[in-house]
Amino acid sequence: MNTENIYFKSASHEAAKGEFDTCLLLYSGGLDTSVMLKWIQEQYECDVIALTIDLGQTADDMQAIKEKAIYLGAKEAIMIDAKEDFAELCAEAIKANADYQGGYALGCPLGRVMIAKIAIEVAEQHGCQVVAHGCTGKGNDQVRFEGYMTTLNPSIKTIAPVREWAMGREEEIAYAEKHGIPIIQKKETPYSYDENMWANTGEGGEIENPALVPPLEKILKWCKTPEQAPDESTEIIISFEKGVPTEINYKAMPLTEIIEHLNEVGGANGVGYFHLVEDRIVGLKVRGIYENPAAHILIQAHKNLEQLVSTREENEFKTIIDQKWAYLCYGAKYFEPVMDNLRSYIDEQNKKVNGWVKLKLYKGNCEVIALDSSYSLFDHNLATFNKSADFNQGASPGFIELWNLPQKTAHQVKKSNEHKKAIS
Repeated sequence: MNTENIYFKSASHEAAKGEFDTCLLLYSGGLDTSVMLKWIQEQYECDVIALTIDLGQTADDMQAIKEKAIYLGAKEAIMIDAKEDFAELCAEAIKANADYQGGYALGCPLGRVMIAKIAIEVAEQHGCQVVAHGCTGKGNDQVRFEGYMTTLNPSIKTIAPVREWAMGREEEIAYAEKHGIPIIQKKETPYSYDENMWANTGEGGEIENPALVPPLEKILKWCKTPEQAPDESTEIIISFEKGVPTEINYKAMPLTEIIEHLNEVGGANGVGYFHLVEDRIVGLKVRGIYENPAAHILIQAHKNLEQLVSTREENEFKTIIDQKWAYLCYGAKYFEPVMDNLRSYIDEQNKKVNGWVKLKLYKGNCEVIALDSSYSLFDHNLATFNKSADFNQGASPGFIELWNLPQKTAHQVKKSNEHKKAIS
């Protein structure tokens, strides 16, 4: 491993050695940040305060992470429970039908928003002028963390040791083994995970290359494969108020518990994991495996209920708004002013998204099988095919003639001009 890699700091927010004596490290207890905690002390000759934020990740033992940080030399290890605050971001994602490029409910991008907010608060409280993160130079999170933190506090400086030392995952594993840093990654199982209550992201190994078939039985942490799922389906009813889920099977629950419950139920039925070849912010096209069963179920239910209570034009426009929200959220633009405008529309549209949705989960499928709302635009008397329907079918021919007039006229004009060219 070459820890003397030459790295030129090109941004004004990058901190230099000797400019600070205490660094706040965003510490997860995983491979990157564990190696980093040791490396920062050696390379920057400074104290390190480790900050770990609980966003509902199930795999983490928060006390063990704290003890590990102290063992590796942290001056202080701060633990913050932010599950309820993070659930508010998840509620925003539900209302926006969060989906980036096919099934990714944006768990990691939303988590970075929450972590960045808290990091700035803690840095200011402890007089830290520098925040360190464990992101690589090829990923999205470096853009999110550094962009958000310098937006929230323009005077803050950052360091990104993984980017500076240019180590790959195998080199990091070797460094950890050499320095006695306890990790769970091994060279033969090189998968890396990022987890919060909204999603679990798997990367590394066979996942990265789209030409390889990833061994899901070794990779998935939350979800069973359809083959492993039960032979019996599971039906659930989700109630919504202003676009936010409030009940499961008519039992009121806080959103954190709803998400936790649906992660378990959905995962057990093989629902909500996706292979996604995504376009990263930095220009790379990389595959990840995303497990977000609760998010998938809630967004599926919400989207169907929203469509029931909205007009055709509203549904068409909301799709455009949702996609823009998702791309900005993914693309490290959560604090972009236009996001405020998108949220205003999304919140207004969701005021009437009230009602219940019944879903059937079966071997990887999540199917909406019934739903109702006091704002429903379905009118049985108009929609039924029975002769007693109130719908005036006699008015349809005139409507068809006028509705089709622009299309018919344009087609005839095109044919006429093509004919003139052909005979000239």
